[in-house]
Amino acid sequence: MAGNSSETICVIIAARNAAETIGIAIQSALNEVHVSEVVVVDDGSTDATADVARKADDRSGRLTVVSFEKNRGPSAARNHAIAISSAPLISILDADDFFFAGRFKPMLAEDGWDFIADNIAFIYELNESIRPERFEARARTMSLTEFVEGNISKRGVKRGETGFLKPVMSRAFLDAHGLRYDESMRFGEDYDFYVRALARGARYKVIEHCGYGAIVRQDSLSGRHLTEDLRKFYEADNTVLADPALSEEARAIIVRHRDFIRDRYELRAFLDVKSQAGKGAAIRHVLSRPQVLPAVAKGIFLDKLDLLRARSSKPQAQPPGMRYLLPGIPAAQK
Repeated sequence: MAGNSSETICVIIAARNAAETIGIAIQSALNEVHVSEVVVVDDGSTDATADVARKADDRSGRLTVVSFEKNRGPSAARNHAIAISSAPLISILDADDFFFAGRFKPMLAEDGWDFIADNIAFIYELNESIRPERFEARARTMSLTEFVEGNISKRGVKRGETGFLKPVMSRAFLDAHGLRYDESMRFGEDYDFYVRALARGARYKVIEHCGYGAIVRQDSLSGRHLTEDLRKFYEADNTVLADPALSEEARAIIVRHRDFIRDRYELRAFLDVKSQAGKGAAIRHVLSRPQVLPAVAKGIFLDKLDLLRARSSKPQAQPPGMRYLLPGIPAAQK
């Protein structure tokens, strides 16, 4: 059962063209005493990612670096790392992020979980002295309904989806339920993976203690997804909805999320046609599928409204150096 503080962790890093950041990520993982393996999968990089990764080795025998000849996507890279590793617990680390020192101790102090996540600090200005605020490590259980609802973003609100969480996962649970990442997905693959785990009864705990640092970059992969990625994303929800064991509450919220993503897809598909073939072709595209007209019209209206607000509003102040995904009580307050 997960929650044994003596269990060790395999940290998995899928990396593509991450030579500038991979060294910091690896070092932060190797610094953690609970980490027995760090597996880096160089996913078809065209820069020196693999070489930089090997140079970050601390000679403890814990680092493995493998390379794909061609880019296969983060899901394939993570699945391969799971297959060649053996530690009973698994932690995903993005190649441009890092762990704050001592990340895993408060997580492993908890018991009764199959997945456990901690708070995330979104970092806009990285410097050597940056430290997260100390929050109480209060734990709560997150249901499938809460997780999915936390991934339906709202306009005008800074992104804070629960899908951003990076839980430590029980290998035994993944193996018992045959859970692996969907290699056809290059966007939303984390959400899909966690939803399928929760649908199979995973006990998902969250603590407010912050141990994960996520660097905010304008050129992140998640900001460059394709229209086809959105289609696969909402179709993944349809796959989960096919499970007859889902509760009515869970089914309703997954339908909401599917429709939210599908509306984004329909708007993007309309804009793609307009960009490639002109306004007339875009109008014909919508008229040939009248059921998508509400989603396209609403999306265009909201986009124009956001643009007008941006033009009329005062210049925004620079973002803070750091913000947190989860609210928390500072540890000094009792």
